[in-house]
Amino acid sequence: MVAKHFFKGMSFLVFFLVIFVSGCNRDKGGKQLPAGSGMMVPKVNYLEVKSKPIVLTTELPGRVSAFQTAPIVPQVSGVVKKRVFVEGTDVKKGDLLYIIDTSIYESALESAKATLEMAKAKLPALEKQFERYSELIKTKSISQQTYDDTLSALQQLKANIKLYESQVKSTMINLDHCYVKAPISGRIGKSFVTEGATVAAYQPNPMAEIQFFDPVYVDIPRSTYEITKLKKKIESGTIKYNKNLSNKIKLILDDGSLYPYEGELKFNDVTVDPSTGSVILRASFPNKNQTLLPGMYVRAVINEGVKQNAIVVPQESVQRNTKGEPFVYVVGKDGKAEVRMLVIERAIRNKWIVNSGLNVGDKVIVYGVQYVRPGMPVNAEPINEDNGEAGVDGLNDKKKFS
Repeated sequence: MVAKHFFKGMSFLVFFLVIFVSGCNRDKGGKQLPAGSGMMVPKVNYLEVKSKPIVLTTELPGRVSAFQTAPIVPQVSGVVKKRVFVEGTDVKKGDLLYIIDTSIYESALESAKATLEMAKAKLPALEKQFERYSELIKTKSISQQTYDDTLSALQQLKANIKLYESQVKSTMINLDHCYVKAPISGRIGKSFVTEGATVAAYQPNPMAEIQFFDPVYVDIPRSTYEITKLKKKIESGTIKYNKNLSNKIKLILDDGSLYPYEGELKFNDVTVDPSTGSVILRASFPNKNQTLLPGMYVRAVINEGVKQNAIVVPQESVQRNTKGEPFVYVVGKDGKAEVRMLVIERAIRNKWIVNSGLNVGDKVIVYGVQYVRPGMPVNAEPINEDNGEAGVDGLNDKKKFS
Protein backbone atom coordinates (compact mmCIF):
# COMPACT_ATOMS: atom_id res chain seq x y z
CA MET A 1 0.00 0.00 0.00
CA VAL A 2 2.86 2.36 0.91
CA ALA A 3 4.70 1.44 -2.29
CA LYS A 4 1.60 2.25 -4.33
CA HIS A 5 1.33 5.74 -2.86
CA PHE A 6 5.10 6.27 -3.32
CA PHE A 7 5.04 5.46 -7.05
CA LYS A 8 1.93 7.59 -7.50
CA GLY A 9 3.71 10.58 -5.91
CA MET A 10 6.80 10.04 -8.02
CA SER A 11 4.71 10.07 -11.20
CA PHE A 12 3.28 13.48 -10.30
CA LEU A 13 6.80 14.81 -9.59
CA VAL A 14 8.14 13.61 -12.92
CA PHE A 15 5.17 15.15 -14.75
CA PHE A 16 5.77 18.50 -13.03
CA LEU A 17 9.48 18.47 -13.95
CA VAL A 18 8.68 17.77 -17.58
CA ILE A 19 6.27 20.73 -17.71
CA PHE A 20 8.84 23.01 -15.98
CA VAL A 21 11.69 22.11 -18.33
CA SER A 22 9.44 22.53 -21.33
CA GLY A 23 8.48 25.99 -20.14
CA CYS A 24 12.11 26.97 -19.63
CA ASN A 25 12.85 26.16 -23.26
CA ARG A 26 10.38 28.76 -24.41
CA ASP A 27 10.93 32.52 -24.50
CA LYS A 28 8.39 35.08 -23.31
CA GLY A 29 6.74 35.07 -26.70
CA GLY A 30 6.14 31.32 -26.41
CA LYS A 31 8.79 30.32 -28.98
CA GLN A 32 10.45 26.96 -28.44
CA LEU A 33 14.24 27.30 -28.09
CA PRO A 34 16.54 24.76 -29.69
CA ALA A 35 16.93 21.62 -27.62
CA GLY A 36 20.03 21.72 -25.50
CA SER A 37 20.50 25.48 -25.90
CA GLY A 38 20.53 25.86 -22.14
CA MET A 39 19.70 29.60 -22.31
CA MET A 40 16.84 31.95 -23.03
CA VAL A 41 16.87 34.04 -26.22
CA PRO A 42 16.68 37.68 -25.06
CA LYS A 43 14.02 39.92 -26.43
CA VAL A 44 15.46 43.17 -27.81
CA ASN A 45 14.21 46.25 -29.62
CA TYR A 46 16.11 47.84 -32.46
CA LEU A 47 16.11 50.97 -34.61
CA GLU A 48 16.85 50.73 -38.30
CA VAL A 49 19.60 53.16 -39.27
CA LYS A 50 18.61 55.93 -41.64
CA SER A 51 20.53 58.91 -42.93
CA LYS A 52 19.04 62.37 -42.93
CA PRO A 53 20.05 66.04 -42.72
CA ILE A 54 20.58 67.10 -39.12
CA VAL A 55 20.80 70.56 -37.63
CA LEU A 56 24.02 70.71 -35.63
CA THR A 57 23.69 72.69 -32.44
CA THR A 58 25.97 73.69 -29.63
CA GLU A 59 25.13 74.82 -26.12
CA LEU A 60 26.91 77.82 -24.66
CA PRO A 61 26.46 79.68 -21.38
CA GLY A 62 24.77 83.05 -21.63
CA ARG A 63 23.79 85.90 -19.39
CA VAL A 64 20.63 87.99 -19.60
CA SER A 65 20.94 91.76 -19.73
CA ALA A 66 18.29 94.46 -19.94
CA PHE A 67 17.36 95.94 -23.30
CA GLN A 68 17.63 99.41 -21.72
CA THR A 69 19.13 100.47 -18.40
CA ALA A 70 18.79 103.99 -16.99
CA PRO A 71 20.50 104.92 -13.71
CA ILE A 72 18.59 107.71 -11.96
CA VAL A 73 21.18 110.42 -11.28
CA PRO A 74 20.22 113.81 -9.77
CA GLN A 75 20.90 116.84 -11.96
CA VAL A 76 20.73 119.29 -9.06
CA SER A 77 22.04 119.22 -5.51
CA GLY A 78 19.80 119.27 -2.47
CA VAL A 79 17.90 117.33 0.14
CA VAL A 80 15.51 114.57 -0.94
CA LYS A 81 12.10 115.65 0.32
CA LYS A 82 10.04 112.72 -0.96
CA ARG A 83 10.25 109.39 -2.76
CA VAL A 84 7.12 108.96 -4.88
CA PHE A 85 7.49 105.51 -6.47
CA VAL A 86 7.09 102.02 -5.02
CA GLU A 87 10.23 99.91 -5.31
CA GLY A 88 10.05 96.98 -7.72
CA THR A 89 7.11 98.33 -9.72
CA ASP A 90 6.74 99.31 -13.37
CA VAL A 91 6.99 103.00 -14.20
CA LYS A 92 6.40 104.94 -17.38
CA LYS A 93 8.62 107.51 -18.99
CA GLY A 94 7.94 110.88 -17.33
CA ASP A 95 6.58 109.47 -14.06
CA LEU A 96 7.64 111.42 -10.95
CA LEU A 97 10.15 109.50 -8.83
CA TYR A 98 11.71 111.92 -6.30
CA ILE A 99 11.25 115.50 -5.14
CA ILE A 100 14.39 117.42 -4.14
CA ASP A 101 14.06 120.53 -1.94
CA THR A 102 12.97 123.35 -4.26
CA SER A 103 13.36 126.37 -1.95
CA ILE A 104 16.87 127.34 -3.08
CA TYR A 105 15.95 127.09 -6.75
CA GLU A 106 12.67 128.95 -6.34
CA SER A 107 14.58 131.80 -4.69
CA ALA A 108 17.17 131.79 -7.47
CA LEU A 109 14.40 131.92 -10.06
CA GLU A 110 12.74 134.92 -8.41
CA SER A 111 16.09 136.72 -8.25
CA ALA A 112 16.79 136.02 -11.93
CA LYS A 113 13.35 137.24 -12.93
CA ALA A 114 13.78 140.47 -10.93
CA THR A 115 17.14 141.18 -12.53
CA LEU A 116 15.61 140.64 -15.94
CA GLU A 117 12.70 142.97 -15.22
CA MET A 118 15.07 145.71 -14.02
CA ALA A 119 17.05 145.52 -17.24
CA LYS A 120 13.92 145.55 -19.38
CA ALA A 121 12.66 148.62 -17.48
CA LYS A 122 15.74 150.63 -18.53
CA LEU A 123 15.43 149.69 -22.20
CA PRO A 124 12.63 152.12 -23.39
CA ALA A 125 14.32 155.23 -22.00
CA LEU A 126 17.70 154.31 -23.42
CA GLU A 127 16.17 153.55 -26.82
CA LYS A 128 14.46 157.01 -26.91
CA GLN A 129 17.68 158.71 -25.88
CA PHE A 130 19.53 156.94 -28.67
CA GLU A 131 16.89 158.03 -31.19
CA ARG A 132 17.35 161.68 -30.18
CA TYR A 133 21.11 161.44 -30.35
CA SER A 134 20.84 159.84 -33.79
CA GLU A 135 19.12 163.05 -35.04
CA LEU A 136 21.44 165.40 -33.18
CA ILE A 137 24.60 163.77 -34.50
CA LYS A 138 23.50 164.67 -38.00
CA THR A 139 23.65 168.41 -37.18
CA LYS A 140 26.77 168.04 -35.05
CA SER A 141 24.72 169.19 -32.02
CA ILE A 142 26.40 166.47 -29.88
CA SER A 143 29.85 165.04 -29.91
CA GLN A 144 30.63 161.77 -31.61
CA GLN A 145 31.80 160.42 -28.26
CA THR A 146 28.41 161.05 -26.64
CA TYR A 147 26.66 159.28 -29.51
CA ASP A 148 29.04 156.30 -29.38
CA ASP A 149 28.66 155.98 -25.60
CA THR A 150 24.86 155.95 -25.88
CA LEU A 151 24.95 153.32 -28.66
CA SER A 152 27.31 151.17 -26.62
CA ALA A 153 25.11 151.44 -23.52
CA LEU A 154 22.04 150.41 -25.54
CA GLN A 155 23.80 147.42 -27.07
CA GLN A 156 25.14 146.34 -23.66
CA LEU A 157 21.69 146.60 -22.09
CA LYS A 158 20.16 144.44 -24.83
CA ALA A 159 22.94 141.89 -24.36
CA ASN A 160 22.32 141.87 -20.61
CA ILE A 161 18.63 141.28 -21.18
CA LYS A 162 19.49 138.17 -23.24
CA LEU A 163 21.85 137.04 -20.50
CA TYR A 164 19.22 137.54 -17.79
CA GLU A 165 16.65 135.69 -19.90
CA SER A 166 19.02 132.74 -20.18
CA GLN A 167 19.60 132.85 -16.43
CA VAL A 168 15.86 132.75 -15.83
CA LYS A 169 15.59 129.79 -18.18
CA SER A 170 18.51 128.02 -16.46
CA THR A 171 17.03 128.49 -12.99
CA MET A 172 13.67 127.24 -14.27
CA ILE A 173 15.40 124.11 -15.60
CA ASN A 174 17.13 123.57 -12.24
CA LEU A 175 13.82 123.99 -10.47
CA ASP A 176 12.24 121.45 -12.83
CA HIS A 177 15.12 119.04 -12.13
CA CYS A 178 14.09 119.06 -8.48
CA TYR A 179 11.25 116.85 -9.69
CA VAL A 180 13.19 113.73 -10.70
CA LYS A 181 11.30 111.85 -13.41
CA ALA A 182 11.69 108.48 -15.14
CA PRO A 183 13.79 108.82 -18.32
CA ILE A 184 12.49 105.52 -19.75
CA SER A 185 9.66 103.08 -19.15
CA GLY A 186 10.50 99.89 -17.30
CA ARG A 187 10.82 98.38 -13.86
CA ILE A 188 12.45 100.40 -11.13
CA GLY A 189 14.48 98.64 -8.46
CA LYS A 190 15.29 99.57 -4.90
CA SER A 191 15.97 103.15 -3.89
CA PHE A 192 19.55 103.85 -2.85
CA VAL A 193 18.61 107.10 -1.09
CA THR A 194 16.02 107.88 1.55
CA GLU A 195 13.98 110.95 2.32
CA GLY A 196 16.19 113.47 4.06
CA ALA A 197 19.37 112.35 2.29
CA THR A 198 21.51 114.96 0.54
CA VAL A 199 22.33 114.33 -3.07
CA ALA A 200 24.79 116.08 -5.39
CA ALA A 201 24.28 116.98 -9.01
CA TYR A 202 25.63 114.24 -11.33
CA GLN A 203 26.94 112.18 -8.43
CA PRO A 204 28.53 108.83 -9.43
CA ASN A 205 26.11 106.74 -7.37
CA PRO A 206 22.56 106.57 -8.77
CA MET A 207 19.48 107.18 -6.67
CA ALA A 208 17.79 104.15 -8.28
CA GLU A 209 17.82 102.27 -11.59
CA ILE A 210 15.18 101.52 -14.20
CA GLN A 211 15.49 98.51 -16.49
CA PHE A 212 13.42 97.72 -19.55
CA PHE A 213 13.47 94.02 -20.37
CA ASP A 214 10.93 93.21 -23.03
CA PRO A 215 12.78 92.29 -25.13
CA VAL A 216 16.00 91.34 -23.38
CA TYR A 217 19.53 90.70 -24.58
CA VAL A 218 21.45 87.49 -23.94
CA ASP A 219 25.22 87.83 -24.19
CA ILE A 220 26.93 84.59 -25.18
CA PRO A 221 30.72 84.16 -25.09
CA ARG A 222 32.16 81.82 -27.72
CA SER A 223 35.79 80.80 -28.12
CA THR A 224 37.62 81.83 -31.25
CA TYR A 225 38.91 78.25 -31.50
CA GLU A 226 35.38 76.90 -31.94
CA ILE A 227 34.52 79.66 -34.41
CA THR A 228 37.60 78.86 -36.52
CA LYS A 229 36.85 75.14 -36.45
CA LEU A 230 33.26 75.75 -37.54
CA LYS A 231 34.39 77.99 -40.42
CA LYS A 232 36.70 75.25 -41.68
CA LYS A 233 33.86 72.70 -41.64
CA ILE A 234 31.65 75.06 -43.60
CA GLU A 235 34.40 75.79 -46.13
CA SER A 236 35.10 72.08 -46.60
CA GLY A 237 31.42 71.34 -47.15
CA THR A 238 31.11 69.09 -44.09
CA ILE A 239 28.45 71.44 -42.79
CA LYS A 240 26.04 73.46 -44.88
CA TYR A 241 25.62 77.00 -43.58
CA ASN A 242 22.12 78.47 -43.42
CA LYS A 243 22.04 82.13 -42.38
CA ASN A 244 18.35 82.20 -41.46
CA LEU A 245 18.75 79.04 -39.37
CA SER A 246 21.97 80.17 -37.69
CA ASN A 247 20.43 83.49 -36.64
CA LYS A 248 17.78 81.66 -34.60
CA ILE A 249 18.73 80.83 -31.02
CA LYS A 250 16.93 78.89 -28.31
CA LEU A 251 17.35 79.05 -24.55
CA ILE A 252 17.39 76.44 -21.82
CA LEU A 253 16.54 77.86 -18.40
CA ASP A 254 18.33 76.95 -15.20
CA ASP A 255 15.59 74.47 -14.26
CA GLY A 256 16.23 72.56 -17.50
CA SER A 257 13.08 73.72 -19.29
CA LEU A 258 13.07 75.13 -22.80
CA TYR A 259 12.23 78.83 -23.05
CA PRO A 260 9.09 79.06 -25.22
CA TYR A 261 10.25 81.94 -27.42
CA GLU A 262 12.97 81.85 -30.03
CA GLY A 263 15.62 84.56 -30.12
CA GLU A 264 17.48 86.27 -32.93
CA LEU A 265 21.22 86.85 -33.20
CA LYS A 266 21.86 90.59 -33.40
CA PHE A 267 25.62 90.88 -33.76
CA ASN A 268 29.02 89.31 -33.13
CA ASP A 269 31.52 91.37 -31.22
CA VAL A 270 34.55 92.32 -33.32
CA THR A 271 37.02 92.29 -30.42
CA VAL A 272 38.44 89.17 -28.77
CA ASP A 273 38.71 89.22 -24.99
CA PRO A 274 42.41 88.48 -24.42
CA SER A 275 41.77 86.96 -20.98
CA THR A 276 39.30 84.35 -22.27
CA GLY A 277 40.04 84.09 -25.99
CA SER A 278 36.36 84.54 -26.79
CA VAL A 279 34.02 86.97 -28.48
CA ILE A 280 30.53 87.96 -27.40
CA LEU A 281 27.46 87.01 -29.41
CA ARG A 282 24.40 89.07 -28.56
CA ALA A 283 20.88 87.77 -29.14
CA SER A 284 17.51 89.39 -28.53
CA PHE A 285 14.57 87.49 -26.99
CA PRO A 286 10.95 88.51 -26.40
CA ASN A 287 10.14 88.55 -22.70
CA LYS A 288 6.41 89.19 -22.43
CA ASN A 289 5.99 87.25 -19.20
CA GLN A 290 9.26 88.66 -17.77
CA THR A 291 10.60 85.17 -17.22
CA LEU A 292 14.09 86.35 -18.12
CA LEU A 293 15.58 88.77 -15.61
CA PRO A 294 18.78 90.79 -15.98
CA GLY A 295 21.76 88.91 -14.56
CA MET A 296 20.17 85.47 -15.01
CA TYR A 297 22.39 82.71 -16.39
CA VAL A 298 20.99 80.52 -19.17
CA ARG A 299 22.18 78.03 -21.78
CA ALA A 300 21.92 79.21 -25.36
CA VAL A 301 21.42 76.64 -28.11
CA ILE A 302 23.03 77.89 -31.31
CA ASN A 303 22.44 76.36 -34.73
CA GLU A 304 25.81 75.86 -36.45
CA GLY A 305 24.59 74.44 -39.75
CA VAL A 306 23.17 71.34 -41.40
CA LYS A 307 25.04 68.04 -41.74
CA GLN A 308 23.73 66.19 -44.77
CA ASN A 309 23.22 62.38 -44.74
CA ALA A 310 24.02 62.13 -41.07
CA ILE A 311 23.58 58.95 -39.03
CA VAL A 312 22.51 59.22 -35.39
CA VAL A 313 21.88 56.58 -32.74
CA PRO A 314 20.37 56.86 -29.26
CA GLN A 315 22.99 57.24 -26.56
CA GLU A 316 21.60 54.28 -24.61
CA SER A 317 22.46 51.97 -27.51
CA VAL A 318 26.17 52.82 -27.37
CA GLN A 319 28.43 50.71 -25.15
CA ARG A 320 32.15 51.05 -24.45
CA ASN A 321 34.77 48.34 -24.18
CA THR A 322 37.59 48.15 -21.66
CA LYS A 323 39.60 50.60 -23.78
CA GLY A 324 36.78 53.11 -23.75
CA GLU A 325 36.04 52.59 -27.44
CA PRO A 326 32.38 52.97 -28.43
CA PHE A 327 30.43 50.16 -30.06
CA VAL A 328 26.87 48.99 -30.65
CA TYR A 329 25.18 45.65 -31.14
CA VAL A 330 23.32 45.16 -34.40
CA VAL A 331 20.98 42.37 -35.43
CA GLY A 332 22.75 40.32 -38.09
CA LYS A 333 21.09 38.61 -41.04
CA ASP A 334 21.12 35.32 -39.14
CA GLY A 335 19.28 36.89 -36.20
CA LYS A 336 22.38 36.97 -34.04
CA ALA A 337 23.96 39.96 -32.32
CA GLU A 338 27.00 41.46 -33.97
CA VAL A 339 29.45 44.09 -32.64
CA ARG A 340 30.09 47.27 -34.63
CA MET A 341 32.88 49.58 -33.52
CA LEU A 342 32.02 53.27 -33.99
CA VAL A 343 33.70 56.57 -34.65
CA ILE A 344 31.55 59.16 -32.91
CA GLU A 345 31.62 62.87 -33.78
CA ARG A 346 29.54 64.54 -31.11
CA ALA A 347 26.44 64.35 -28.96
CA ILE A 348 23.23 66.08 -29.95
CA ARG A 349 21.13 66.05 -26.80
CA ASN A 350 20.32 62.35 -26.21
CA LYS A 351 21.87 61.00 -29.41
CA TRP A 352 25.30 60.41 -30.91
CA ILE A 353 26.29 61.43 -34.42
CA VAL A 354 28.19 58.49 -35.97
CA ASN A 355 30.89 59.20 -38.53
CA SER A 356 31.70 55.57 -39.31
CA GLY A 357 30.86 52.04 -38.24
CA LEU A 358 27.23 51.91 -39.33
CA ASN A 359 25.45 51.75 -42.64
CA VAL A 360 21.95 52.67 -43.67
CA GLY A 361 19.66 49.71 -42.97
CA ASP A 362 21.62 48.35 -39.98
CA LYS A 363 19.43 47.31 -37.07
CA VAL A 364 20.92 48.85 -33.92
CA ILE A 365 19.82 47.23 -30.67
CA VAL A 366 18.59 49.92 -28.26
CA TYR A 367 16.60 48.15 -25.54
CA GLY A 368 17.63 44.86 -23.98
CA VAL A 369 21.26 45.45 -24.93
CA GLN A 370 22.42 44.56 -21.40
CA TYR A 371 21.39 40.93 -22.00
CA VAL A 372 23.19 40.61 -25.33
CA ARG A 373 26.57 39.04 -26.06
CA PRO A 374 28.37 38.76 -29.41
CA GLY A 375 27.02 35.90 -31.54
CA MET A 376 23.99 35.41 -29.32
CA PRO A 377 20.65 34.80 -31.07
CA VAL A 378 18.11 37.51 -30.24
CA ASN A 379 14.37 37.89 -30.52
CA ALA A 380 14.38 41.31 -32.21
CA GLU A 381 11.43 43.62 -32.66
CA PRO A 382 11.55 47.10 -34.27
CA ILE A 383 10.88 50.29 -32.33
CA ASN A 384 7.98 52.26 -33.71
CA GLU A 385 10.00 55.45 -34.10
CA ASP A 386 11.58 57.22 -37.05
CA ASN A 387 15.13 56.94 -35.71
CA GLY A 388 14.58 59.79 -33.29
CA GLU A 389 13.45 62.24 -35.93
CA ALA A 390 11.23 63.99 -33.41
CA GLY A 391 13.78 66.54 -32.35
CA VAL A 392 17.22 65.43 -33.40
CA ASP A 393 18.60 68.38 -31.56
CA GLY A 394 16.38 67.53 -28.61
CA LEU A 395 14.68 70.91 -28.68
CA ASN A 396 11.48 70.38 -30.63
CA ASP A 397 9.43 70.04 -27.48
CA LYS A 398 9.28 71.76 -24.12
CA LYS A 399 10.34 68.91 -21.89
CA LYS A 400 13.05 69.32 -19.28
CA PHE A 401 16.67 68.63 -19.98
CA SER A 402 19.38 67.77 -17.52
